[in-house]
Amino acid sequence: MNIILLGPPGAGKGTQANLLVEHHGMKQLSTGDMLRAAVKAQTPVGVEAKAVMDRGELVSDDIVSALIDAELAAMGEDVGAIFDGYPRTEAQAVALDELLAKHGRKLAHVIELVVDEEALVDRVEGRYTCANCGEGYHDRHKQPEVEGVCDKCGSTEFKRRPDDNAETVRTRMKEYRAKTAPILPYYEQRGIVQRVDGMASIDEVTTAIEKVLATA
Repeated sequence: MNIILLGPPGAGKGTQANLLVEHHGMKQLSTGDMLRAAVKAQTPVGVEAKAVMDRGELVSDDIVSALIDAELAAMGEDVGAIFDGYPRTEAQAVALDELLAKHGRKLAHVIELVVDEEALVDRVEGRYTCANCGEGYHDRHKQPEVEGVCDKCGSTEFKRRPDDNAETVRTRMKEYRAKTAPILPYYEQRGIVQRVDGMASIDEVTTAIEKVLATA
């Protein structure tokens, strides 16, 4: 099964993608991660991409398509793909359909995690993580059982992302709406868009996504 997860930063896409990987053996294909890996490994596509980025230019759709093509070719036929951060334009959506068809695949669902902007600001502003193991916490919703001590590893060092603030969240929401709006009609006309309440608890969101996947 191949799906696209949509949602602004802070909506919980990463958490849900990790759970899908864990529970279903799917593979998350994040264009940013793939690009960094290709550059680090100095693959032909990675070398080309690095040259483009070193010039201060945006990586072309052709380069991104080549990265996805290579990942799909390396995946087992029984492994589903989770697309995160791609596509963002109708042209990319068409290109993705062609790539999937090339590898005998097709999209089953486009799942959007819908969020409330004010609630998302509250969620993002209060979050922090253990500096050692990465366990997530929140000022109001999830504090360590022992103040200042990570429940998971016992570390006493925590960190916050510098961009976890209201202004950044609102900017990201604006960018997300601008980038996502063009592709939703493309998929809605095929009847494969499903919306899930991204403000619900992690378990509730997971259950809702599982219900969507069960309809494939």
